[in-house]
Amino acid sequence: MNDKDNIVTRSLKVIKGHLKSLMGCSPQITSNDCVKRKMTAKRMTFVLILSIPIGLFAEVPVAVSILPEKTFVQKIAGDLADVTVMVPPGASPASYDPKPSQMKRLGQAKIYFAIGVPFERAWLPRFRALNPKMKIVDVTEGIRKVPMASHHHHSQSPIPNPQFRSFDPHVWLSPPLVKTIARNIAVALEKADPKHRERYEKNLALFLKQIDKTDRRLKKILTPCKGEAMMVFHPSWGYFARTYALRQIPIEIEGKSPKPRTLAKLIEEAKEEGVSTLFVQPEFSKRSAEIIARSIGAKVVEADPLSPDWSRNLINIARQICTERR
Repeated sequence: MNDKDNIVTRSLKVIKGHLKSLMGCSPQITSNDCVKRKMTAKRMTFVLILSIPIGLFAEVPVAVSILPEKTFVQKIAGDLADVTVMVPPGASPASYDPKPSQMKRLGQAKIYFAIGVPFERAWLPRFRALNPKMKIVDVTEGIRKVPMASHHHHSQSPIPNPQFRSFDPHVWLSPPLVKTIARNIAVALEKADPKHRERYEKNLALFLKQIDKTDRRLKKILTPCKGEAMMVFHPSWGYFARTYALRQIPIEIEGKSPKPRTLAKLIEEAKEEGVSTLFVQPEFSKRSAEIIARSIGAKVVEADPLSPDWSRNLINIARQICTERR
């Protein structure tokens, strides 16, 4: 039995002792006093349970960069992992600075699951210095990443700009690639916690089936729209578009809003492509997208690539892309 198990065991013994002493009602105690003692016991039990750190019940404290990763880890580990997410909802993984409370939790983590988002470049060395024993695992190992796309008018597909060397990190938006991510997570968890290997393998198998189910649903929704354009503000959806034979047209150019001349070309292209929906991320300005939308009679829809409800989010986006055109 390890130290963590000892702490939990001792805490539960204390709770049991309090319950036994307070719940007992001898003949000398009045019924009203007996009721009061039982109510006191319940309140004390609740307080004592809350006083046990929740991380003690998890076998593997881990940290991840973004919310979709937390979803993937929980699918495989269940309650065996205590997951800390570094980039909270509404924040950008391109520029986020972790808070002191997050750094404190990171100091207890056994594994950090890195996925290649920009803030990791600056912060992973600091995380490693803070917790040298923490294993940093690249969950994208085995995935061939492509450069971020920039806009080229009348191109058949987004073309990587050789001057913009950043690789697209949004691999979690393609179900086939998520299967690779899931396998990498499972391997790391099995190494850190070998006594639960069978459980991790069983959960991985179930999750892979769920991914396949999501993939089949997306193909069914998007097959009628094969080859059609998907206009987005930030080019987050390149892997998604490649997987389902769509064409991503980004409005943003290398991290900047388009200039008036480029914006006019985008409006013309959106008209030619019959674009009815423009997708923007919650953390980005909607101004350029709204200008294009007003010019072509389209609507602006938020599409959050960092949604924790990974499967449902992708299915909802697919319906917006294809159903709106039918």
